[in-house]
Amino acid sequence: MLLQIITVYCACADFLDDYGLKDSKQAQMTTAEVMTTALVGAYLYSGHLEKSRVFLLQDKLIPTMLSTSRLNRRLHSISDLTWQAFFDWLAQGARAHAREFLVDSFPVEACHFVRARRSKLYTGPSYFGYCASKKQAFFGLKAHLITDKGGRPVQMLLTPGSYADIRVLQEMRLRLPVGAKLHGDKGYTDYKREDGLRDVAGIDLIVARKSNSKRPHTQAKAAQTQKTRKRIETTFSQIVKLFGRNIHAVTAAGFQLKVFASVLVYAILNAK
Repeated sequence: MLLQIITVYCACADFLDDYGLKDSKQAQMTTAEVMTTALVGAYLYSGHLEKSRVFLLQDKLIPTMLSTSRLNRRLHSISDLTWQAFFDWLAQGARAHAREFLVDSFPVEACHFVRARRSKLYTGPSYFGYCASKKQAFFGLKAHLITDKGGRPVQMLLTPGSYADIRVLQEMRLRLPVGAKLHGDKGYTDYKREDGLRDVAGIDLIVARKSNSKRPHTQAKAAQTQKTRKRIETTFSQIVKLFGRNIHAVTAAGFQLKVFASVLVYAILNAK
């Protein structure tokens, strides 16, 4: 456990150094320590910041730990752009060396479906979604994730639960190298998008075909595509396991940060 915490801290410190973000000399905690506290919370306590704060303070891993309220203010003062830049910084290696990538989505429940009408985090029909693989409705967000063939996250986008996978892929600005192969399930079927990615970006979108497809795969290619996609399902299960039984948050911004932190800490600890 100690090795993982040190790894997380070193990743935060190295990124901030490269990013050029300097702390005030009067700061009791560094930004790297604040980010580490949030990420350790995602790794060990299903995103529970207070438990992470107490643990790191009591074990003297961060002896200058702030109070609960001050830590929350410092954490939420870190901009979304900084968190996204951290994610992109981690993904540089995977994007530079990989040529095969996987795309899929998984649901992130904001609350039990029967309580959706009383939810204070999110409101509106756009947050009602359906997970085809589990054959069940859910209320909350949908995490759209692109990984390399080894399961390392390289790009992510959070949307309301009702957003279709193909709609999100159409709107995403893919940051993949020329010549990359992107594997997706049947939900990403869009022949125009396939042709456009190949002609404009040099990316080969390989989608599992439906039985009535106008562009059927050979039996060998269909089997290979199915085998390749197994890796992203494993990645999803490991990330969702970090969520625990539920993600506790008071605000939508806090909820999204905890989801993002879970993916981020997974990326840090599975970097090669």
